[in-house]
Amino acid sequence: MRLLLHTCCGPCLAGCLRGLEGEVPAPLLFWYNPNIHPWTEYRSRRDCLEAFAKEKKLELLKADEYGLRGFLRGLENDYESGDRRCGYCYRLRLERTAETARDLGCDCFSTTLLTSPYQRHWEIKKTGEELAARFGVAFFYRDLRPFFQAGRQSARQGGLYMQKYCGCVFSEEERYAP
Repeated sequence: MRLLLHTCCGPCLAGCLRGLEGEVPAPLLFWYNPNIHPWTEYRSRRDCLEAFAKEKKLELLKADEYGLRGFLRGLENDYESGDRRCGYCYRLRLERTAETARDLGCDCFSTTLLTSPYQRHWEIKKTGEELAARFGVAFFYRDLRPFFQAGRQSARQGGLYMQKYCGCVFSEEERYAP
């Protein structure tokens, strides 16, 4: 089985790899995260993932597109609704992943977002299944949240960059604003 794994960051990947161990051969990692802002955060997460993938001898495919303006345009000025923002963000990244999986002839696609207890699991799963039907490639779903803490611990021990918020400028504001 060839799995294209949308990968948001090194710590989530660490948890995901633990959760998939013994079930899935080494996935092909896919970096596509135009939702991560500002530029310094985007670069830190990307660079950390590159180093971690190299260390683990995992193949990493990058659609290296910092997308602040496009991401904001895609929200159609609906910045206040977390539901809208997060749904748009999931769809944006998973759509590109599903399309890439199809084009590469992968059997399935998934995302490291499934390790995070902070994400809307039901929405990720629903979006993945819709895109699977559209692109003709299976969405590989597993609830990997039980591996979240172990992944973070492994990432800390390995000296990986540990982000403090989901990724977009709105989540950064929600994390740090008084």
